[in-house]
Formats: sequence, C-alpha cells, structure tokens
Amino acid sequence: MVAVLALGMWAISTVGVKVRAIDAANSAAIAAARGENAQAAAAAYLPDGASVAISQEAGLARATVTAPSRPLGPLAPSMDVTAVATAPLEPGVAE
Repeated sequence: MVAVLALGMWAISTVGVKVRAIDAANSAAIAAARGENAQAAAAAYLPDGASVAISQEAGLARATVTAPSRPLGPLAPSMDVTAVATAPLEPGVAE
C-alpha cells in the first residue's frame, strides 16, 4: 500500500515538473522568435535544476528544456523530463 502511494506521489510530482517545463519551453521559443532574451522569458517557469537550450534553423526558433525530477529524494529513481517548443521567427530576426 505504501509503495502504491509513493508511486502515485512520484507520478503526480513528475507531471507537475513536465507542465512547468512545457510552459518554460513555450515562453523561451516565443521570446527567441522575437529576438528577445529566451532565458529571461523562461525563468519564471523553470523547475529547479532545469536547463534551456535555444537553436534556430529553417526559420524556426526551438527551445528545449530539460529538468530533473526526483520528488521522493533518494528513495525513488531520478528521471529527466524534457519539453520542446518551436515558434516561427518574426520578420527581421536574423537566423
């Protein structure tokens, strides 16, 4: 019973990290497409320990957010959660 409860808590917490990573990736991609600071745009949504990578290719800005999820500390396995978002570059933004 305790194992099922712990697994449920781990899953819910990991989904929460995924949602925050998706929000951060969306904000970063839109900011990068506008030529703005993508790191600053994503900062409000980033989970602890997360990283943001920005790339531009074929007229698109792509943001990839990777965040560790370890809600139960050393009692549960660690898992990296990744979210990717793209946005078309605004006119006048250099590739």
